[in-house]
Amino acid sequence: MKSILLIGQSNMAGRGFIDDVPPIYNEHIKMLRNGRWQMMAEPLNFDRHISGIGPAASFAQAWTEDYPGESIGLIACAEGGSSIDEWTIDGLLTRHAITEAKFAMESSEIIGVLWHQGESDSFGERYKTYEDKLLSLFKHLREELNVPDIPIIIGELGHYLGEVGFGKSAVEYNQINQILSKVAHNNENCYFVTSEGLTANPDGIHIDAISQRKFGLRYYDAFSKQKHVLDILDIERDWIEKEAKRELTKNECIYVQSMEFALGQLSFEEFSANVSKINESK
Repeated sequence: MKSILLIGQSNMAGRGFIDDVPPIYNEHIKMLRNGRWQMMAEPLNFDRHISGIGPAASFAQAWTEDYPGESIGLIACAEGGSSIDEWTIDGLLTRHAITEAKFAMESSEIIGVLWHQGESDSFGERYKTYEDKLLSLFKHLREELNVPDIPIIIGELGHYLGEVGFGKSAVEYNQINQILSKVAHNNENCYFVTSEGLTANPDGIHIDAISQRKFGLRYYDAFSKQKHVLDILDIERDWIEKEAKRELTKNECIYVQSMEFALGQLSFEEFSANVSKINESK
């Protein structure tokens, strides 16, 4: 199985509202929970009780379309509100991510790293030391995991920052974006992904659910083609509509029924009857 490491702060963890987009259920997308690979369900990165939609699910869904029948695992290690100083080579977040990645490597091959962080460093002239800290982190990850050529995909901060809500304080996001782009363009196997056209939740700092689906597709385009994504992808809106109509497999249908039963949305009799129908029809 292949796997992807997800690191950064809340926009990688995901804060898009769960009910704003159709869910993604795919038995070939796994998430690492308590040392076991489980079928993915959002919220994927449970760093907070308010976790929601991030870019990883649409990234992984696009990957499975290119590799039918194969599975991909998501190693969720993003932490909301974290600054680059919390991602030092000896910091708790970095150590945790490396530990999780090494555990995942016992049963999978890590093929990429998705990074999105910088909102917490977009004020107080923190950008002046950001580049060196980011390069140090990437170098350390590759060395510790013994993956010197692994692609690192770097997401741009939202262009809506600095205007309203919690995002109002991120007045130096342009400077951070310039550094993110510079690091991606000047270092091998690093690729930059634009946030052009993406929109935010009412809080003014977190990417909304629909935009996160689009962002995940851009991350995947950069990963799969090993190139920078500097423009909006033509497929974004049609892809979201198409995936909403995707027919679920038998296992995926049973998973959804089991989840609804566990949440008290179905009685045991309804659950049993539904599962029987699924087994008969598929």
